[in-house]
Amino acid sequence: MICLPKENKNITNIAVLDVKHETLTQGNVRLRKLIDGFIPIEAVGARNKKKGEGKKLTVFLSGINKTITTDIPEDKKLFRRRPEIRKFARFHNLQIGDKIYLERMDNNVFRLRPSTKQFTFIDLFAGIGGMRIAFEKAGGRCVFSSEWDESACKTYEANFGEKPYGDIHKIQSSEIPDHDILLAGFPCQPFSISGVSKKNSLGKPHGFDDLIQGNLFFEIKRILQEKRPLAFLLENVKNLRSHDKGNTYKVIRDVLEKELGYTIYDEVIDAVSYVPQHRERIFIAGFREPLLFSFPQHQAARKPVLEDILDKNVPEKYTLTDHLWKYLQNYAEKHRKAGNGFGFGLSKLDGHTRTLSARYYKDGSEILIPQGKDKNPRRLTPLECARLMGFTRLKPDFKIIVSDTRAYKQFGNAVVVPVVYDIAKKIFQTLKKDYL
Repeated sequence: MICLPKENKNITNIAVLDVKHETLTQGNVRLRKLIDGFIPIEAVGARNKKKGEGKKLTVFLSGINKTITTDIPEDKKLFRRRPEIRKFARFHNLQIGDKIYLERMDNNVFRLRPSTKQFTFIDLFAGIGGMRIAFEKAGGRCVFSSEWDESACKTYEANFGEKPYGDIHKIQSSEIPDHDILLAGFPCQPFSISGVSKKNSLGKPHGFDDLIQGNLFFEIKRILQEKRPLAFLLENVKNLRSHDKGNTYKVIRDVLEKELGYTIYDEVIDAVSYVPQHRERIFIAGFREPLLFSFPQHQAARKPVLEDILDKNVPEKYTLTDHLWKYLQNYAEKHRKAGNGFGFGLSKLDGHTRTLSARYYKDGSEILIPQGKDKNPRRLTPLECARLMGFTRLKPDFKIIVSDTRAYKQFGNAVVVPVVYDIAKKIFQTLKKDYL
């Protein structure tokens, strides 16, 4: 696998070619219109190789993971290394009328890959597959996934029929298939308000200084740099923007824009218009070409309310014990007298909840469901959490196969699927204008 150099933003970076013969043999794809301005004219050599070759070009053939060094004969019919080109065509089962991308990665470095009617994506830090559900529902195809939490991998495999690869640190870029879009909801704990507070109290590093999770953004950088997908979508907590007085986010923007050359857009979206939950997350969409993009502006005909996602008959085990309910009330009163807002969240059935977090399994205090004056409130069930995160709206048969404790953690770390679905549709619409 070649490590592709940084793009030159002053040149055209992609051409879509028609396949005129299923094996791409002589007489099919003509490059005449692309010579000089896209492919350097000095790469053209004599029709007969013995009479002189042009300046060598490096071409990476996706799928078969082969790099060839070649030039173009003067009749300007694709590249001279025809056996490898045929192998590429057969591998992808190219037929007459299909399209292929010829991507220019640098002055003399190119990549050849098929253009299908379906954008491909990879699912990094995949969790239980919320982003995958959204992008598949929008019409994409997942070609690779990675997640290091074993319990999350079990849920993912139960729902998608494949187990994600493990720790991204240990995965070489050459093992990751070519793809159009990179998806990554990279770990938010190093940047979240609660995560930073906890780490500060324990004297532990946070942000990029968190060597276990904080530096995972640079694994995204590595893959973007080497695979050069057409687009990406990153998701994190709202606090990412303000962490370390804005320096963390400045580093991220500089890496994506200045080092990697992507055009990026960001927006904080509150999921409350999609699901009955106040949940603000930052989404960062990036495009390899300078494309115009806008995030969806969702307007619900009817605002969702908590009662929409609740079951009528819930097992007693989800009702708080007298001891726990008394503790939470005393805890809230203690902080009320101290002048701060810490305490439980007793949700209104005709309103929305607080943000579901991965710690919900501990006491359920952030989202408690009232059950009348004569009965203690209860936690949400895992299935209700799935509904609150929008999983079952786009994937009604979503399976929960782990313990309640694990399920609460998994949904608390997940994305709100309908939000990502709307973003996915907008990304596809933006890319289709140029690539399909």
